[in-house]
Amino acid sequence: MSVSLARLPSPDLLRSFVAVGRRMSITLAAQDLFLTQSAVSRQIHALEAAVGMKLFERTHRAIHFTAEGERLFVSADSAMQQLQDTVGALQASLLAQRPATLTASISFVGLWLLPRLPQFQQHHPKVEVRLSASDSIMDLRREGLDIAIRYGVLEQMPAGARRLFGETIFPVAHPSLGIRRLDDLEIVARSVLLEFEGDSSPCWNWDAWLEAQGWAGIRPKGVIRFNLFDQMIHAAVAGQGIALGRSQFIRPMLDDGRLIALPTRRSGPQSSKAFYLLQRDAEPSKGAQALIDWILAEAKQTDECEEAARK
Repeated sequence: MSVSLARLPSPDLLRSFVAVGRRMSITLAAQDLFLTQSAVSRQIHALEAAVGMKLFERTHRAIHFTAEGERLFVSADSAMQQLQDTVGALQASLLAQRPATLTASISFVGLWLLPRLPQFQQHHPKVEVRLSASDSIMDLRREGLDIAIRYGVLEQMPAGARRLFGETIFPVAHPSLGIRRLDDLEIVARSVLLEFEGDSSPCWNWDAWLEAQGWAGIRPKGVIRFNLFDQMIHAAVAGQGIALGRSQFIRPMLDDGRLIALPTRRSGPQSSKAFYLLQRDAEPSKGAQALIDWILAEAKQTDECEEAARK
C-alpha cells in the first residue's frame, strides 16, 4: 500500500529526520543542517504527528529509533542519498561547463594575455574564458571570479599568491625615429618622452631615469603622459616618442622590430615588483585549473625568454 504524493510528509521534515538518524543526535544534526537545535526538534515532532506514530525513543542522554522509525529511516536515508548524489552530479556538471573567469590589469590582458590566448583555446577548445580587464583590485569571491593577476611587491600579496614574473624596464622607440642609443643628452633634448603615470615608482619616472644618467634638469622637446601602460606602448609603436617599456610585455614587439631597445650610459632605477597569480578556490573547476596551469607555464616561458635575452 502506498500514499499519494499529497499525503507524503514535507521533504524538510524528512531531511531533518534523516540528519538526526544519521547522527543519532539532534544537536549534531542541527549543525549539519545549519539550523537551531530547537528547530530540528520541532521538525521531528511535526513528522511524528504527520505519520501518526513515534519515530524515536528519547532518554535523558540519548535517542534511539522505534521499530517504525528504523523502518522509515532505511527508506528515507536511501532516497535522500540518491537525491544528494544526483544533485551533486548535476552541480559538478554545471561547474565543469561554466566559464573560467579572470581579472587582470588592462595592460596585462592587452599586451601579455590576449596575444597568447589563442594557444590556450587551441588546446582547450571546450573551456570558455571570460576576462575582466580592470586596473581596480576586485574581490574574487564577491565578483564570482576564479583567478586574479596582481602586480606589486611580495609583501603586498595575500597568502597563496604565486609569482609569475618580474619586470625589466628600459627605454624603447620605433625605428622610424632614427634613434639607436640613449647615451647623449642631445638626443633627449630633441625627443618627445612618453611617460607612464599609472605607477609612482622611480623606474617609471623619466626624471629619475635622466638623473641616473647624470642628466638631471635636462628638458626634452616634449612629454606626453599616459595613465594606461598599453596606450603609451601603442604611442611608441606609432613613433610618437621614447617610452619606458616593460620587456616582459613588449618582447614580441622587440623581436619583430616594431620597437627597439635603446641602451643607456648607466642603469636606470630598478623595479622590485612582479606579477602574481591568485585563485579563489583551493580546488577550482576543471576549466579554471586548465587556465591556471597554462598561465603558469606561459609565465615560466616569459622568464626564460628574458633570461636568454640578457645573456
